[in-house]
Amino acid sequence: MRFGCCVNMIATGKDGTGIEFVEKLSKIGYDYVEMPLAEMMAMPEDEFTKLAERIEKSGIQCETCNNFFPKTARLTGSNVNETEIMDYVERALARAHKLGVQYVVFGSGGAKNVPDGFPMEDGYRQVVKLLKKIDPIARKNNVTITIEPLRKPECNLINTFEEGCRLAKDVDCENIKVLVDFYHLSQEHEPVKNILDNGREYLRHVHFACDKGRVYPADISEDNYRPFIDALKAVDYNGRVSIEAYSEDFDRQAPLALEFLKAYF
Repeated sequence: MRFGCCVNMIATGKDGTGIEFVEKLSKIGYDYVEMPLAEMMAMPEDEFTKLAERIEKSGIQCETCNNFFPKTARLTGSNVNETEIMDYVERALARAHKLGVQYVVFGSGGAKNVPDGFPMEDGYRQVVKLLKKIDPIARKNNVTITIEPLRKPECNLINTFEEGCRLAKDVDCENIKVLVDFYHLSQEHEPVKNILDNGREYLRHVHFACDKGRVYPADISEDNYRPFIDALKAVDYNGRVSIEAYSEDFDRQAPLALEFLKAYF
């Protein structure tokens, strides 16, 4: 199993990427860094090139990306510009490929949130259609898209791992799979049985944070971690686990979180 860290949630720089933490992650001993794709897409080409060079020199790779689409994108509703969306997808996954990214997380709550008054089932069908069109672009760039279920306060569409797997099944494409996030699963009170039922077929990536404040994990007794971890082991999950959490004391908390992951996963 490989352990990484999403850095956009602790970013201090103006670009919002969190690149300023990549050397620290390498020194601490994380296996990879997870970078936000939408924030990297906002960079001019020369700035992106510098970011890529900095990651390469850091000693770890950007193996995964979160934040596929910016909040300003419109993926559902009556104002969807399909041409603009697919142009963005082409450029975004090409940049991901340049970094050596293998998995791109499709949460993007603001972008896929179904607008008030628009039929939810129509919004769902729009996302199915979109993912079917994304699949060949993902394959071309050696990337797998992992659907991220989000808690209801962040998005009104795809809130549980079970729903994410149903979406992946409806899309029925090889490079469209699913992520499970302990924080969102806990917030939605979703049973880990859904991981047992669908994990072997669809689970390809994991996000992790303490449910109490969405902070870095430190101790097995601080939250109801064990059933979640046991479910991952039961489906023989052996992929990547990224810490996706807030921190006001990264230098202290990040090493403890890595120790936690190594001890229990």
